Amino acid sequence: MASLHKVENSPPLSVLAYCLSSISMTVVNKYVVSGTSWNLNLFYLAVQSIVCVITIEACKQMGFIKNLAPFDMTKGKRWFPVALLLVGMIYTSTKALQFLSVPVYTIFKNLTIIVIAYGEVLWFGGSVTPLALLSFGLMVLSSVVAAWADLSHASTQTAEAAEALATLNAGYAWMGLNVFCTASYVLGMRKVIKNMNFKDWDTMYYNNLLTVPVLLIGSLLAEDWSSVNFQKNFPVESRNALMIGMIYSGMAAIFISYCSAWCIRVTSSTTYSMVGALNKLPIAVSGLVFFAAPVTVGSVSAIFIGFVSGIVYAWAKVRQSQVSKSILPTTQPMSASSQSTRDAAKS
Repeated sequence: MASLHKVENSPPLSVLAYCLSSISMTVVNKYVVSGTSWNLNLFYLAVQSIVCVITIEACKQMGFIKNLAPFDMTKGKRWFPVALLLVGMIYTSTKALQFLSVPVYTIFKNLTIIVIAYGEVLWFGGSVTPLALLSFGLMVLSSVVAAWADLSHASTQTAEAAEALATLNAGYAWMGLNVFCTASYVLGMRKVIKNMNFKDWDTMYYNNLLTVPVLLIGSLLAEDWSSVNFQKNFPVESRNALMIGMIYSGMAAIFISYCSAWCIRVTSSTTYSMVGALNKLPIAVSGLVFFAAPVTVGSVSAIFIGFVSGIVYAWAKVRQSQVSKSILPTTQPMSASSQSTRDAAKS
């Protein structure tokens, strides 16, 4: 028991667990949607949500989760618009990841931070410090460099240049939609969650439970459920690996939420912010290692600039939080799990 207590209160282990869970989630998502004939994104996301709900219920029955209240229909109706925004966010995320490399996807995801920051200025009276503004400039620069490197590499592939450019353009379009949907979800959640009195696990439970019917109905209406299409999406040689990946991705969402809350609990929100910024680099590198993304001067430069922008942004948030500590709060703070869910959407 003493050794278990030591593990539960170990800052290095909590940081390592958070990094590994977020990296594995991105890698597994990319693996599942990278099939040449893959077109069942809604079905995949439905499986994710179902696995997540079943796992949460199982953990509750076994006593691992003790602060999850039974589903409340009134709260469900009030939370449903947020769940719809979540569907838009996760669907556009998988589509962007399907067409873009992991490093480029990770770099462009930073643009969400800019949209959310100015959304908070408009609707919640937030502010943007000069240091944060500098980080935003670096984020935009890294995205421009990444796009330039991608397009330059695609244009050199003479035999497949047109197809490669079309794929990239589709990826950028989905990424743009994802930035908008993610910002809408985070800002919408912030607006609603203040009045919901959700505990640590309630946000994840309601999100996944409410998105299951939306995703299943959407898949039935918009996706091809024929046996021929399933054979294309789940070829015999990789079927078992894909199934395991889909199940793991649902559980990984819980791992990330738990590890985020764990990291915040045993370290600090400052450390958590810095770890989130530093974690961008291994996530981007994982795309180079596992998926043979093109390694060029432009792509490496974009990753480095994006990495620096994340550190500058995290430091800007640390400075801002230090200033705000001297001011009494006028609103109810989010729980650790809800805060980590919001941060995960930006990462």
